[in-house]
Amino acid sequence: MMLPGRRVLNAVGALSCALLMAYALYQQHVLGLEPCHLCIFQRVAVMALGVVFLLAALHQPQRVGARVYGGFILLAASAGLAVAGRHVWIQWQPPGSVPACGAPLEVLFNLLPLQEVVLKVFRGGGECQKIDWSFLGLSMPMWLVLVFMGLGVFGAWANFRREPAGGRPS
Repeated sequence: MMLPGRRVLNAVGALSCALLMAYALYQQHVLGLEPCHLCIFQRVAVMALGVVFLLAALHQPQRVGARVYGGFILLAASAGLAVAGRHVWIQWQPPGSVPACGAPLEVLFNLLPLQEVVLKVFRGGGECQKIDWSFLGLSMPMWLVLVFMGLGVFGAWANFRREPAGGRPS
């Protein structure tokens, strides 16, 4: 059985990220679920991952370039996994053990340097502990842990595997 080439696989990764963002925006604008600070950071990671997949699909690099893209895919997926993992950890804390909700993200960016904003967001707040949505018993950050792991492995496999000159893997 012939598997699709690297370009198609990277396009599938980019499409997956686009669908994830479309669903996040649907939840926000149609269902009225406002994202917390960590949710927004997870969205940024999904977009970064999607951009790398899209660039890899459009560029169609050779072996070394594909490995570079594979490394960037792993980096973006790992960053998203770290944010989603932290979000899950905050959700698992006993009620009242997480600080109250902080200022809106736009205000934080206007008042503090970037590194302080990131540290403040990673400390989490009450809005990050609240679970508004779940599917099959898993909250959205829990699903994103699985998504980032899956897309990271998929992207690494798609870009690190050997692909013959004809564009089809052996």
